[in-house]
Amino acid sequence: MAARYGRPRSVLRMRTVAGQVFLLQLAIVVLLVAAAMVALVLQSRSDSEREARNRSVAVAETFAHSPGIEAALKSPDPTAVLQPRAEEARKRSGVDFIVVTNTDGIRYTHPLPDRIGKKFVGNLGPALAGDVTTEKIIGTIGPLVQAVVPVKGRDGSVVGLVSAGITIAHVSNVVEEQFPLLFAATGAVLLVTTGGTALVTRRLRRQTHGLGPAEMTRMYEHHDAVLHAVREGVLIVGGDGRLMLANDEARRLLNLPSDVEGGPVTELGLDPLTARLLASGRTATDEVHLVGDRLLAVNQRPTDQDGGPPGSVATLRDTTELRALTGKADVARGRLKLLYDAGTEIGTTLDVVRTCEELAEFAAARFADYATVDLVEEVLRGEEPTAAGTNHDMRRVAFRGRRDDTALYPLGKLIHFVPSTPLGFGIRRGEAVMEADLAAYAGWQEQDPVRARKLVEHGIHSLIAVPLRARGVILGVAMFWRSEKPEPFEEEDLSLAEELVARAAVSIDNARRYTREHTMAVTLQRSLLPRGLPEQNAIDVAYRYRPAQAGLGGVGGDWFDIIPLPGARVALVVGDVVGHGLHAAATMGRLRTAVHNFSSLDLPPDELLWHLDELVARIDQDETADGTEGVTGATCIYVIYNPVSGHCTMSRAGHLQPVIVHPDGTAVFADVPGGPPLGLGGLPFETLDLQLPEDSRLVLYTDGLVEDRDRDIDDGLALLRQTLAEHADRTPEETCEAVLKELLPEHPRDDIALLVGRTRVLDSSRVTDWEVPSDPSAVAEVRSAVSRKLAEWGLEEEAFTTELILSELVTNAIRYATGPIRVRLIRDRSLICEVSDHSSTSPHLRQAATTDEGGRGLFLVAQFAERWGTRYTPDGKVIWTEQPLPAEGQ
Repeated sequence: MAARYGRPRSVLRMRTVAGQVFLLQLAIVVLLVAAAMVALVLQSRSDSEREARNRSVAVAETFAHSPGIEAALKSPDPTAVLQPRAEEARKRSGVDFIVVTNTDGIRYTHPLPDRIGKKFVGNLGPALAGDVTTEKIIGTIGPLVQAVVPVKGRDGSVVGLVSAGITIAHVSNVVEEQFPLLFAATGAVLLVTTGGTALVTRRLRRQTHGLGPAEMTRMYEHHDAVLHAVREGVLIVGGDGRLMLANDEARRLLNLPSDVEGGPVTELGLDPLTARLLASGRTATDEVHLVGDRLLAVNQRPTDQDGGPPGSVATLRDTTELRALTGKADVARGRLKLLYDAGTEIGTTLDVVRTCEELAEFAAARFADYATVDLVEEVLRGEEPTAAGTNHDMRRVAFRGRRDDTALYPLGKLIHFVPSTPLGFGIRRGEAVMEADLAAYAGWQEQDPVRARKLVEHGIHSLIAVPLRARGVILGVAMFWRSEKPEPFEEEDLSLAEELVARAAVSIDNARRYTREHTMAVTLQRSLLPRGLPEQNAIDVAYRYRPAQAGLGGVGGDWFDIIPLPGARVALVVGDVVGHGLHAAATMGRLRTAVHNFSSLDLPPDELLWHLDELVARIDQDETADGTEGVTGATCIYVIYNPVSGHCTMSRAGHLQPVIVHPDGTAVFADVPGGPPLGLGGLPFETLDLQLPEDSRLVLYTDGLVEDRDRDIDDGLALLRQTLAEHADRTPEETCEAVLKELLPEHPRDDIALLVGRTRVLDSSRVTDWEVPSDPSAVAEVRSAVSRKLAEWGLEEEAFTTELILSELVTNAIRYATGPIRVRLIRDRSLICEVSDHSSTSPHLRQAATTDEGGRGLFLVAQFAERWGTRYTPDGKVIWTEQPLPAEGQ
């Protein structure tokens, strides 16, 4: 077959059954030979070790019991007497060594003379106790077995020891003698196996017509798959009238058991005519037989044509007509299909008006010629409607039809349904109304007589009005009109319209409730997000917030913040709370407030996130204990920028990396160490310190900007970096617009927060500092230097207050602090005074008693300064104050 299909044969890839059997036999023989060799080796090793042990014990005992051994051990020079005797015994016995030692283990004899007088290596304890001991060791000449035998005196005491040893290699030669016989037997077995395989291969090729196992398996699989997959029953009957095969369809049509093969077809429980046909094997074409309650068309052909085996094959096809079904059944199926399609086409969004439009579009195309939907005003606003009916006016929100020039009320029309009319009465009771013949004017025209006549003149002849009812409340009314279709509405049409409107009412009510929640969430979200930018000179900031599209996600928990910090610094914050709706918005507000409170403590970014993480964990515990929904997930990034030094510090908790756009247009992702999302706890947060040149961009964002169902997050991040690099020369406002234009999805499913800041650096002329020695006399020098600098800045009016503040702060630092003391003045939107030292102790404001000589300095500082506080640094602390500047000084 390999040659037949043009493929080369391979010994390792046998395609014939005989070849595969040969390979199996070869593998078995090889395994048996290998097992036999292993067994021989193991047996040889065991026998060799046992032989070595016996020989060493025998030699040691013989030498230990030899005459004169005790006298030799007690002689003045035992070595001179025993060494020749031990070497002669060693050579005659065939052992590798015979060693005689005293009771302390010192050798008297050894094959190597330089070893005499040295300590014997081995276990002497049992021998000293009078026992014979053997042990297997690895010596310098290889693995060996040595025996130690005690030499006993006449009084029975041990006066010396004799050890004899022999290597295992000297006694292991049995297995090598058996290998030739084993290999010869293996060759004979393989020769017989090869001959048998050749004979089997030749016979199998004749029987399978040259098909290999793969072709035969594939042919059988195709045959079996086709046989049981066809929608016709197949029966194969042998020449003796016994059933040989029945496929699944034949078993189902004839109701046959699973073990039916092998029995006579006359005993299958079939009707006599069908049984005789199958048993006869005659040719039949589309003969109809009644089997149970089925009419089967039977086709049968003999299989012995062209030299085939005797027997026949029959096919069965179910031709039973469903007489019970009529044309009304087709109509019922059509109406069920209509309701199914309505469920997929109506209510695709959570928008009230759009859902009404979908109802009108579907009904006008599939059920009526015109369709209108009117809703109560409260429903349009998302409010809960009160008691039903005609006490409320309704506004037309949807209209669809074959033409627009009808006498029906237009879109936007506020309609008052007259309670005395059948339509108004039915709406008030929540019942559907059908007017099969509008031209009969059976009272419906009292709603608007003039418009009623115009409707009939335009050919509208039949009406069904169904109230939109959900949870016992009337939301509105849907009306269906016919004009082009001549047949009027019937009772079955009325039930269909009620079912259609009932399903649509649920969707409209869901959309109304979502509209209400969305409106509340939007209101809450806008009240919690920043309403404007704070005044600060550190960074030029622009921001954007986009909620998710209503019906897809809605308002979520993304937030941002710009927080001015002492020392002219500013903090940028972006966070994301998982989820949407009121809970996410409320959680966002709580976290934003917490960040504001923690930032007032002037904490480093990593410490602030640690406190925020603890807060989220406590919120989760409290709300979970109450059975309410906790914070399912929140991320945050916190950045502090110092315009005096251009230094930037940032940390993140499970948030995406910020983007830094350098002044040359290079956009890179800042490698901020990743911390866990808020609330997980257990891991510390780390910071990244950067030195940013002026006009650098800091870009913070949430995942909704770069991640979307139709776009992978990696692609979104790459597009964001590319967009920022291409618009590096834009203002922050223009950058925000460009980013949203490129990355904002057409239908965002998640809310988006974007914050773009351009760094500024304070001019060196607006910052000055001095190092103050730890000497009280230096305070006067500080006051003098400060007075001169303020005069240079044109702030002479602030000199007295500033000197007073700095005098008190510097004096406290000299008195209580350690290390170098520095004073810095910053002229920003306010006059900032900073006194730094290497002490971590912070001063506290207190009320001094009338008898106290001190303790009022910090109180005076708090009175004269607009704000004051303490900021801790890695090497100490900074006491700062802020003083308002006059209008001309700003």
